[in-house]
Amino acid sequence: MALLESILVPLGTKMTDFELKNPDGQIIKGSEQFGDRGLLIAFTCNHCPYAIAVWSRLVRLAQYAKGMRINSIAINPNIHPDFPEDSPENMKLIIKEHGIDFPYLVDETQEVAKSFRAQCTPDIYLFNKDKELVYHGRIDDNWKDESKVTREELKEALNNHAAGLAVEGKQMPSMGCSIKWNAS
Repeated sequence: MALLESILVPLGTKMTDFELKNPDGQIIKGSEQFGDRGLLIAFTCNHCPYAIAVWSRLVRLAQYAKGMRINSIAINPNIHPDFPEDSPENMKLIIKEHGIDFPYLVDETQEVAKSFRAQCTPDIYLFNKDKELVYHGRIDDNWKDESKVTREELKEALNNHAAGLAVEGKQMPSMGCSIKWNAS
């Protein structure tokens, strides 16, 4: 598995709108998922060790963000025949296992991941209510061992954003497995 970091996407970049299906086939529109203060989007999957290591943190942070009127969605761009563990059927198992109460969507064509310039799983984006990017970085400073986390960057970004403050400081890239791009 190739380790990659998320690429720099300029803050202020407008979110590309999209429509994707959940694993049950229901169409979800990105623009309709915003909370009063914004939307947290995570490109992730089921098989990547980096994504697996942070799923529970992501679910907790999504719940935390919800209390701040920021909604969340996860998008799986790894719908690829060589990675059956990332199939929509297996996404349902992850939803149940982690108690995910926000949309976990299927990016079968990978067009949404491409439009966001997502590179790895997980790749995290926080948009304000005007659909402008305010944070694009990692969840925290230790993906491997949650007990050794000393800085929760995404939580800090959520706190600042919800308080109406700028998301300050250097935003460290997320890192994870490369998205499994389909040959086109």
